[in-house]
Amino acid sequence: MFGILQKLTRNLIYAIPGMMVAGFAYGLWADTGWLKTAIIPFTFLMVYPMMVTLKIRKVFEGGDAKAQFLTQLINFGLIPFLTFGVGLLFFRDRPYMALGLLLAGLVPTSGMTISWTGFAKGNMSAAVKMTVIGLIAGSLTTPFYVQALMGTAIQMQLSAVFKQILFIVFLPMALGYLTQRFLVKRYGQQAFQRDIGPKFPGLSTVGVLGIVFVALALKARTIAAAPGLLLDILVPLLLLYGFNFLLSTIIGKSLLPRGDAIALVYGSVMRNLSIALAIAINAFGTQGSDAALVIAMAYIVQVQSAAWYVRFTPKVFGLPEEMARQPA
Repeated sequence: MFGILQKLTRNLIYAIPGMMVAGFAYGLWADTGWLKTAIIPFTFLMVYPMMVTLKIRKVFEGGDAKAQFLTQLINFGLIPFLTFGVGLLFFRDRPYMALGLLLAGLVPTSGMTISWTGFAKGNMSAAVKMTVIGLIAGSLTTPFYVQALMGTAIQMQLSAVFKQILFIVFLPMALGYLTQRFLVKRYGQQAFQRDIGPKFPGLSTVGVLGIVFVALALKARTIAAAPGLLLDILVPLLLLYGFNFLLSTIIGKSLLPRGDAIALVYGSVMRNLSIALAIAINAFGTQGSDAALVIAMAYIVQVQSAAWYVRFTPKVFGLPEEMARQPA
């Protein structure tokens, strides 16, 4: 079973579009009312497993302060306002789709930040810190950004969104940390890292795919009535991710050593779409399904673009020092 889940995790590039198609087909031909009861279980399954493997203590290690500062400056000083502006431009008459774009830009970094940094031979330790800092800071600031930027366009209760984030992020984080400490104490750090920890991301993938299925099923008839809607969503997402990759690459290449620069790119471009999706679908009622559709589409763009960027990393940043020293 875990082998199948690990395969799904490695092949999100195909699994997410496949699940979107399945959800769309189901939504056209079957009753979707009952699916709303699956949202909370899928949400927990999506968030809790990735918290079990989160290395919170890494935040207190030094050595890459400049990379951390630049990453969070991009994440919280630029991207939220950029996504808000693009949302206004493309979704002026669809405020909840603009909300989806904003949410996709508000919670930076995910487990994929660490994975892709590793694939590109970047600084893994810096990527772990970026992930923890981005997750905590993004979760705490998201309600305030949404209230300040979109409070007049959407119905929102600040306290209700905070409650959802407490339930979606901080409760699983606490439970995940306790689970991690229990497993380490019982089986040892080495066994946890080698045998137990790697199994959890696969469980998170099940939650992601389940939520994507629900989001598409709930919006299937709307999409069928206006098939150009998916293209309307795809264009602003491509613009945002393209600009974000370009900006982060320029800043990283100009100001940081190779490993830190790669971590900065993935720490500022990869968004925690799982949590954004959970907030959209849990905190904003039925209208949150519009926001969820945008975030579900963002999965496709994010995974595809991250995979392609790894291929071009040697051309952009050069080879890692240890590989460059090897004789041809």
